[in-house]
Amino acid sequence: MDKTQININNRVAMKIEYDGTRYHGSQYQKNASSVQQELERSASKFTGHATRVKLAGRTDAGVHAEGQVIAFDTCVRRSTHSFMMGINHFLPTDIRVKSVHYVPMGFDPRRQAISRRYRYSILNDTLTSVFWSRYSHHEKHPLDIDRMRLCLPYILGKRNFAPFSAAVPPEKQTVREIYDAHLLKIGNMITFEVEGNAFLPQQVRRIASALIQVGIGKMECKEFHALANSDRLGACNTVAPPHGLCLMKVKYNNDFI
Repeated sequence: MDKTQININNRVAMKIEYDGTRYHGSQYQKNASSVQQELERSASKFTGHATRVKLAGRTDAGVHAEGQVIAFDTCVRRSTHSFMMGINHFLPTDIRVKSVHYVPMGFDPRRQAISRRYRYSILNDTLTSVFWSRYSHHEKHPLDIDRMRLCLPYILGKRNFAPFSAAVPPEKQTVREIYDAHLLKIGNMITFEVEGNAFLPQQVRRIASALIQVGIGKMECKEFHALANSDRLGACNTVAPPHGLCLMKVKYNNDFI
């Protein structure tokens, strides 16, 4: 289709899920496979014109998503069901569109998000699992979840999360707000869920790593508290593996997605 003849007058938002195992992250990268690249390829095949996809949140290599949100512009107007089935037809099996919404042209999935919720899954057992090895971190040492829960108040609220961040540009501020954080244990699976307005690079994985250290007795709660109150970038220098992390949900203050 000739781009000069395209009348871009529709913005489509989609909720998607993906297994991040074989991707080098969600955002496009030169000479590396990405979720965004696959989405743009499939959207272009369905619409017949080049498509640029915006994502609500960036996920690192190996990280999964159950509730990522994307948006793109198109001249094509089909039913939302047709869009969902059409895009899925061209996508690989480890990426799936779950729902489709027509949204105002000004909708920005990243800037208009009011919160994001992540889940970090920990298989706490002596043996690994065939079924969970791609989606959870295996910790063979017994975890004291009650000790871990005592640390959660230290990460709530609006605060400087520099100690739990990977490297960021000097001009980028590291204050974020965490609305909710909790730990749940069902059988041998422990999940750490956290919701906030936005997250720094590796923030959830570094917090999860520190909580694990508390759970196995290698770190005291007071040490976690001191770590959380540090203003040194990357003070928590251990990072939980990416495959245990999943972007669960992105929330918006509107009724169209």
